[in-house]
Amino acid sequence: MAELIRLVSGDDPGEPPARHGAIVTFIGTVRGESQGRKVVRLEYEAYEPLALRAFGVIADEVRNRWPTARVAFHHRTGSLALGEASVMVVAASPHRAEAFSACRYVIERVKQIAPVWKREFFERGDVWIEGAAADASDEASSEEAYRRACE
Repeated sequence: MAELIRLVSGDDPGEPPARHGAIVTFIGTVRGESQGRKVVRLEYEAYEPLALRAFGVIADEVRNRWPTARVAFHHRTGSLALGEASVMVVAASPHRAEAFSACRYVIERVKQIAPVWKREFFERGDVWIEGAAADASDEASSEEAYRRACE
């Protein structure tokens, strides 16, 4: 998380120092229950080339919607224990409203378009959870994420 914060709060050459008045963070963690069942652990898989491409699309969308905001985010893969962080998002902007909205938008879009799949392990079995299903170019899904981000 510290590296993500550093990425968004670093000053760009030619810009005044400390231009960001707000830094917002989101950490998604492995919870102990899902659909009434006790979770033992999670496993995440991703197709990295497409995931990185989706992350780039999301970052571009944020730049277009909130030009003064900067975002950095990371989704882990592999086996994760209860309480471990699975996804981290950091957004910085001159004003808090933009930082909160940009941060929320990123996580909504990651869930919509990033090719990351989750497998939940329970005491007596496991199940794959449906992953991202939206097309990154689908304007309706982008608008839905924007609506959620700005609620």
